Amino acid sequence: MEHSPILHQGNSPLLISIPHLGTHIPDEILATMTPVAQRVDDTDWHLDRLYDFASELNASVLMPTLSRYVIDLNRPPNDQNLYPGQNTTGLLPVDTFAEEPLYKAGQLPSDEEKTRRRQLYWEPYHHALQQEIERIKALHGYVLLWEAHSIRAYISRLFEGRLPDFNFGSASDQSALAGLADELAQLVTSQSSYSAVANGRFKGGYITREYGKPDQHVHAIQLELAQLSYMDETPPYAYDPERAAQLAPVIKACLTLALERLAQHYAS
Repeated sequence: MEHSPILHQGNSPLLISIPHLGTHIPDEILATMTPVAQRVDDTDWHLDRLYDFASELNASVLMPTLSRYVIDLNRPPNDQNLYPGQNTTGLLPVDTFAEEPLYKAGQLPSDEEKTRRRQLYWEPYHHALQQEIERIKALHGYVLLWEAHSIRAYISRLFEGRLPDFNFGSASDQSALAGLADELAQLVTSQSSYSAVANGRFKGGYITREYGKPDQHVHAIQLELAQLSYMDETPPYAYDPERAAQLAPVIKACLTLALERLAQHYAS
């Protein structure tokens, strides 16, 4: 069965990628996993709903259907650790953020299985991403790739204390226009009650770092949101329309500012 990513094409310079939105786990993989896996706890829940204003910006939106527990689309194909010295999960996660095992005893994926999943699931998403970047670049001459993510505000494995509400990453200014991530964080803190940081714990995952090439007119920004800002962080992970209604306009303002900065940059 094919699990192709879903692409909604727009005609602006903006491409929103949501690589951890999916929740589906194929039956043959689920059969090797623990009951914990069925909860798909570490999903970036409801981001398609939170970003439903994307059509107003005429943005393209790319989304997978598969859970990150099948394969993590935001990890390098060689499974290199993007945050050396820090605890994180890999290309084929074997446990949850809470360090609960995802696989039954003796059922860990083999190297052959890792290759199979990479070819079947990882490569199609990245092919679609590359193709859409090239299409947008041909239309406008430049691209804003916005990596949309969210995570529980408290995960001791990954960071201490409470995560800021907005976590912008530009690979320390290597993946986007210099200073843009800092300007976005400043916008959030100056015009709302949300907390924000640029290039803190989350500097950008594989997609941000691999595709963000300012010298080639592709600018990638990752936004990692604290899920408490728009939903409940305990099962069943319910969307909170009131919290989301306050948050979404701030995200939209950030996207609008980023698009304006890039338009100014290429017009000068």
